[in-house]
Amino acid sequence: MNKMMTTMIVFGVGMAAYNIAERNNMMSARNLKRLQKRVKRAIF
Repeated sequence: MNKMMTTMIVFGVGMAAYNIAERNNMMSARNLKRLQKRVKRAIF
């Protein structure tokens, strides 16, 4: 239960960061992929 909540919070923060970065075009596609890998590692 607790792990599920943590996963949802991390996922939500990740999605928000992704949307902001996409709008501002701050990050390149390569950096986004690297960030996604890091988030996946943090969850699992």
